[in-house]
Amino acid sequence: MDEIKGSVRNPGGNLPVGGQYGSDAEAILSHRYDNGADLWTTPDKRLSKGSPFSTLESVMYLLELGVDPGAPVLKAAVDLIFGAWQEDGRFRVYPRGAIYPCQTISAANTLCHMGCVRDARLRKTFRHLLDTQYHDGGWRCNKFSYGRGPETEYSNPFPTLKALDAFRFSDLLNNEPALDMAVDFLLAQWTIRKPIGPCHYGIGTLFMQVEYPFRNYNLFVYVYVLSFYKRARGDRRFLQALDALMAKAVKEQIVVERVVPKLAGLSFCRKGQVSFPATKRYHEILNNLKTQD
Repeated sequence: MDEIKGSVRNPGGNLPVGGQYGSDAEAILSHRYDNGADLWTTPDKRLSKGSPFSTLESVMYLLELGVDPGAPVLKAAVDLIFGAWQEDGRFRVYPRGAIYPCQTISAANTLCHMGCVRDARLRKTFRHLLDTQYHDGGWRCNKFSYGRGPETEYSNPFPTLKALDAFRFSDLLNNEPALDMAVDFLLAQWTIRKPIGPCHYGIGTLFMQVEYPFRNYNLFVYVYVLSFYKRARGDRRFLQALDALMAKAVKEQIVVERVVPKLAGLSFCRKGQVSFPATKRYHEILNNLKTQD
């Protein structure tokens, strides 16, 4: 904890986020060597290994808890993640094998949340993503773990949503037609519902449960990310999803309905209880809706 003492801010204004979650930050830091090396990675620097305590995920948790990006542990993690950057803009989060769009998107998204969006390397990554966008507007990996079928001809919804989460930090937000195409793809899935894409992301019972922190495809993160995009905010499908989320709020606070078991002991995302950091994200959605288009 010494590495983050004095680095906890209060990102939620009057929401009590900060010191009360010190034990959660300590618990996350306690896993930093679990995979055989420092900063939640392996000796060969696998940034997505060890879920839910991988490098990319653990950095995001600490940010949600209000740890300042300038804290030594997070600055070191940024250097580690950028170490996986390739000259063509992709990120190699595993030392061998194919590099999939979802891997590049996850690394870029984490760095954007860390405040690195102006870095020239990320600008090149954004250009790579726009150049490799699939014809339906999303991003699609050529990996077919569930076999092939008509549904796998679609892009993968969750990586597409995470790409939009990264792009919202950039000057391209609401200024790039290609991102409007990605928004349209995700809005279309609200109607399609069935699992689509090579990784079979669908809108069903689990999707409709409020999961926090944002690490799986679900209603909360879907509405949250799309709320930053003008293209979505006035669309009836987005408004239906928003209504479904608002119906779950308790006095404008978010109660966590689902959390991965290994995170269940953390107080900031305890199942069945109000989460103040999650509530902060919910109020961001409401504020985005007040934005004049």
